[in-house]
Amino acid sequence: MQKKKGKTMCDIIGRKKEIAELRRYYDSGRAEFVAVYGRRRVGKTFLVNEVFHDDMVFQHTGLSPYDRQRKVTLKAQLQNFYFSLIRHGMENIAQPKSWMEAFFLLERFLDTCDNGSRQVVFIDELPWMDTARSGFLTALEAFWNGWGNMRHNLLLIVCGSATSWMLDNLISNKGGLYGRLTGEIKLSPFTLKESEDFYASRGIKMSRYNVAQAYMVMGGIPFYMNFFNPSYSLAQNIDTLFFARNAKLGDEFERLFNSVFDNADDCMRIVRLLATRHAGFTRKEITEKTGLKANGDLTKMLKALIGSDFVIRYVPFGSGGRDERYKLVDSFCWFWLHFKESKEIKQEDYWQRHLRESDIASWRGIAFEEICFLHIAQIKQALNIGGVSSVESSYVVRGEGEHDGMQIDLIIERADDVVNLCEMKFYKSPFTLTRQYAQTLTTRLQKMEEKYPDYTFHLTYIGGTELAKNEYSDLFVSVLTLDDLFR
Repeated sequence: MQKKKGKTMCDIIGRKKEIAELRRYYDSGRAEFVAVYGRRRVGKTFLVNEVFHDDMVFQHTGLSPYDRQRKVTLKAQLQNFYFSLIRHGMENIAQPKSWMEAFFLLERFLDTCDNGSRQVVFIDELPWMDTARSGFLTALEAFWNGWGNMRHNLLLIVCGSATSWMLDNLISNKGGLYGRLTGEIKLSPFTLKESEDFYASRGIKMSRYNVAQAYMVMGGIPFYMNFFNPSYSLAQNIDTLFFARNAKLGDEFERLFNSVFDNADDCMRIVRLLATRHAGFTRKEITEKTGLKANGDLTKMLKALIGSDFVIRYVPFGSGGRDERYKLVDSFCWFWLHFKESKEIKQEDYWQRHLRESDIASWRGIAFEEICFLHIAQIKQALNIGGVSSVESSYVVRGEGEHDGMQIDLIIERADDVVNLCEMKFYKSPFTLTRQYAQTLTTRLQKMEEKYPDYTFHLTYIGGTELAKNEYSDLFVSVLTLDDLFR
């Protein structure tokens, strides 16, 4: 166990794979240029700081360009970089007037403090530093291509929440940095199990049923979860963070998008649309309903939303590659748009007063389905098919005339020609399958078998609690509960 400033590496919840990757880059014995990216507030900076705290020779964070009063200028970014150099011990230098000069100063600084051991350089929020017509990317290319990649003891880690910038300019760069990254790490939100461990580490006691509800609100984002007050109930915490006067997360939605996306208003327009239909929309529908043009900018925005874990792209079951859809899966956005934005709630104790009402119960059902979409690996493990390749999707047939419609919110199409038709229910007490609902499921199963005879269909129950045993419960081939999602 490695000690770091009175802490141990075990203080980091989860992230075992990412920590192992970072340590591997550190121990490689060659120059490494590693990009760490992911949704804002997901814990990228914390991870890098905790792993390399004692080994960092230079660290810098770009200034946010989304000040409410003004845009941050090139001059301000360069001044901030200059102060970082001084803070780390560089003396007798003038403030750089360009990024080319700034990175040359960084080269000089690293030369002066080079004792042959590993030099970890961490530049955080890199996209924020690339202001308009600043020449930042050209200077970064010159720094790495002309100097950094020949320094066998240099580990350069760059980080950014502006996923579209990270993807376009670093990970998929076609210019001077093409193929120059030696590693990339995408940090995703916590799983349910990691969220449970996080709360426990903060002395917050919650049942798994409530951890799941907290996940429906926070989406496994450590920054949000860290605001929880251990002495409050879940409902009190939700009210305090979202509905109380001067709530800490009271304006988080727009702040989040404005700090991450170049076309923040258009990205929010897309997300607001996706939040109106659980099964998602096609690209054509998105352009028609938002008024956005079907061009390269739209492609970049959708790519960025997917890269930031807000949206997934899938092909509905049985469509054979046609009708590709974009679906909102970010729990925080679902919660925000349903309660904070649509309802414009003014009541400071809203959640405590309404948590047993139908609107919140209905939202829980949809939010639980999103949790299931985000925990496919755990579901497959519980079904003992973890090693079987699969594609996850939904299935929607709209009713016409005398023919009823049909919707299946989660389908796991497996390479072994078995298809799990998942029925997801989030209740506090065991779910009882009634005669009428059993008939609905039987009819649904028969229709799928008739239309797709080459597959074997398994009805699969995934619930917040156990499925009550009765004469109809054997209709489900497999039964999973909330505990299975915490694997």
